[in-house]
Amino acid sequence: MANTVKVLVWDIPTRLFHWLLAAAFLGAWLTGDSERWRLIHVTLGYSVFGLIGFRLFWGLIGSRYARFRSFLFNPSETWAYLKSMLANRPAHYLGHNPAGALAIFGLLGLGLATAGSGIAMDYELGGEWLEEFHEIAANGMLVLVLAHIAGVVLGSLQHRENLARAMVTGYKQGEAGSGIRRGHAGVGLLLAAVVAAYWAVYPSAATPPVEGGQTEALQGEHDD
Repeated sequence: MANTVKVLVWDIPTRLFHWLLAAAFLGAWLTGDSERWRLIHVTLGYSVFGLIGFRLFWGLIGSRYARFRSFLFNPSETWAYLKSMLANRPAHYLGHNPAGALAIFGLLGLGLATAGSGIAMDYELGGEWLEEFHEIAANGMLVLVLAHIAGVVLGSLQHRENLARAMVTGYKQGEAGSGIRRGHAGVGLLLAAVVAAYWAVYPSAATPPVEGGQTEALQGEHDD
């Protein structure tokens, strides 16, 4: 890490996606077994699906290190990196390393499987097998999330850089000129606005109104 400077690596949309997905998945997983919090669970499940859809789009047209082509590694490169991690001598990558790339593609795939099956269940498609698949996919994603966190901690120790903080600030140590030029704040603001609007509007729109007759009946029961 000698003779390096602080450079911008992660653009704002990528960072927002990362933390919004983490929050949406955690919230959805925690509310998955509660009928009381079902609306929140469904809202967050749709959020996971939409966020991954955005990431697939941004992985094609986003900034340099957000694009999928920047972290497509062949099996031999990935295996060599994993062995170097075990030997405590991993190569340094300014963007995603091969282990991180595996986690990202796995999380995107499992996220789509989890959210997609949940949406199908919301439309009363499938049956018991779909519920089992949904639960298996969600638990598999949780395991991968925990493995990803462990990898981030290990990578931070081995490279002596705070990888989690870099996903907050966007900056890492690298060679001068190796970073991206701009953070795409406009796209990030749009993403945040869409998610905030959805979280504000969807729960009330998805709640069926109480009909007048039902209201009167409930009121009558209360009076009795």
